[in-house]
Amino acid sequence: MPSHQLVRKGVESGCRIWSVWDPAQLQADSAPRVQEVSEELLLTDLGDDAALAETMVRVVRRHGIDAVLHCGDGGSVLPVVRKAWQLGLSPNPPAVYERLHVREEGDRAPVEAPRVSVETLTVNGTHHVVGVTAQRTTGPPHFFVTGHLHPAPLTDDERKSIKAVVEERLTASGYRFGPAHTVVALLPHGPRIVSCRATLGGDRIPLLVEVARGFDLEAAVFTTLLGEHPVVPSASRYAEVGFFLLPEGRLETYTGTEDIAVTPWVCGARFPYAVGDRIAPVGDPRARGAYVVVEGETPEVTRERVAKARKDLGVEIRPDGR
Repeated sequence: MPSHQLVRKGVESGCRIWSVWDPAQLQADSAPRVQEVSEELLLTDLGDDAALAETMVRVVRRHGIDAVLHCGDGGSVLPVVRKAWQLGLSPNPPAVYERLHVREEGDRAPVEAPRVSVETLTVNGTHHVVGVTAQRTTGPPHFFVTGHLHPAPLTDDERKSIKAVVEERLTASGYRFGPAHTVVALLPHGPRIVSCRATLGGDRIPLLVEVARGFDLEAAVFTTLLGEHPVVPSASRYAEVGFFLLPEGRLETYTGTEDIAVTPWVCGARFPYAVGDRIAPVGDPRARGAYVVVEGETPEVTRERVAKARKDLGVEIRPDGR
């Protein structure tokens, strides 16, 4: 389940990549881009363990695959890792993922507790903390996630305590290689892990890391697999992704996307909708597909620039039922 950005960077690092996706989960505008940079795009039902295993074995034997990586999330992770481990092509045994993916008490943390995500890259059992990213939310009462800011504005003590709990979880699981995305709730008595996944962060968080630090986390997945040692620089600026906060309904018209894309401080933008498409409500994970990424010298500047991009996007949406 690799993104087209991840495949492209893997190819640029010197790898040949065969991509496996479930056609029901691959977004229409992403499919041709994944196919373009892959040796082959293989479509299979990731919910069918037998079909998935058959696809993996066929490709491994036909092309002499050296490693199998699951780049997404969900129920297909363990079946892929189990089969890859049997084939000698997974850097981690299946039990590692079972231990990592167990949700902690943090999922019962108050919804209003601030949350951050921690991106790590583990190489030969050493966990490199790439950075900590803060969640932007709607605030009360629902605290829906509306974007992310990197690096998170934290004190040194907060950063050290967050780093310690994440490294402890990764070490206890036996994780030996790969990226991990850990969500941590900041509670009055200290940080508590909400979830930990052996994958890259979504919502374009790797792009935020690259803009703020000059460190390409996606490329590093492959360069470390090929034997290089990751060196993560300090952040020189802030980067923020903001989702376009659109009302639920059917899209009738939209304007402004081209102007937003060429704004000097915009580092990336996506509006995957066409006229007639249904727009998911704020808080629905599908609504995160429309976003803008900006850079700035302070969190206040990036917040203002996201707000301006949202204002520059003009849409007319017909409420459902009308």
